[in-house]
Amino acid sequence: MEFLVDKLQKDEFLTSAEFKSLLENRDEKLKDYLFSKALETKIQNFEDKVFMRGLIEFTNYCKNNCLYCGIRRSNNNVIRYRLSKDEILNVCKEGYELGYKTFVLQGGEDNYFTDEIMEDIIKQIKYNFPTCAVTLSLGERNYESYSRLFKAGADRYLLRHETASKRLYEKLHPNMSYDNRIKCLNDLKKIGFQVGAGFMVGLPEQNDDDLIEDLFFLKSLNPHMVGIGPFIPQKDTPLNNEIGGTVEKTLILLSLVRLMLPKVLLPATTALGSLDFLGREKALKAGANVVMPNLTPLSVRDKYILYDGKICTGDESASCRLCIESRINKSGFKIDMSRGDYKNWRRVENVY
Repeated sequence: MEFLVDKLQKDEFLTSAEFKSLLENRDEKLKDYLFSKALETKIQNFEDKVFMRGLIEFTNYCKNNCLYCGIRRSNNNVIRYRLSKDEILNVCKEGYELGYKTFVLQGGEDNYFTDEIMEDIIKQIKYNFPTCAVTLSLGERNYESYSRLFKAGADRYLLRHETASKRLYEKLHPNMSYDNRIKCLNDLKKIGFQVGAGFMVGLPEQNDDDLIEDLFFLKSLNPHMVGIGPFIPQKDTPLNNEIGGTVEKTLILLSLVRLMLPKVLLPATTALGSLDFLGREKALKAGANVVMPNLTPLSVRDKYILYDGKICTGDESASCRLCIESRINKSGFKIDMSRGDYKNWRRVENVY
């Protein structure tokens, strides 16, 4: 079966049947070979660098009711919060002093943060920290809204498609449209953002055919970033009693994506570290090359709980930064505190 891994590394794609053979195979030697080839491909494109992004979870209000999410609208056990512009800027200042050159503003789909408010926040971050990149993860908005945010100075947008199965997507996302999700991703690419998609592994009713559909979708979209994490149940959601995804399956899919999209920015997600103490290190050795330590103020960090058992909710930002750097170095990699843009990407301001 190693010839399929070699073929994927060479051709950067496989047939559905070939992907399925790799996903169904349980041979440990084959898995190790896959990881080694993914790591080899990462080193060829990025050397031993791991890019650091500073994550700011600035609101846990959300208008949506996704079945798996701990901050879903109907969860009355969540203590809601919003960071003010000044609080966000203070977090960015702290992060900048710690060496971060990318800030990731992530939140639920919160109608309070209008285009005007977000434009002001983005412009202030860019004015105060002109060498830094701004990444947004705000969910679905319309083309005009995305254009305004890009023109204000945002560089990247993360919008995981969650699953490329329309059947599964619309079952997990009440009153949301799979087609609109895909439209949003295409709009973001058209506008000029560095775009991040991604999916969960181990969702209820998900099968290998669904995961292969994810791989085919990512190949066609050709995003700049791909976020892959295991599904982890959250106690206050309708899926609280479901079985979660596994670290092993997630790592396999990370490696397949690295070989399929060799230049992609691929995070070692917090969810992997939440399931396995060494989960993020294992991801780095399987092809990942980005980590996102948390800069969110400690006063609210434990309120942004998308799933149970989330790590790093009680660590000071400086401690978190030093901890992850030490762990990355011990794994044989070096941190890179630059912006870490997708290779050959450049801003083009033709958004209207």
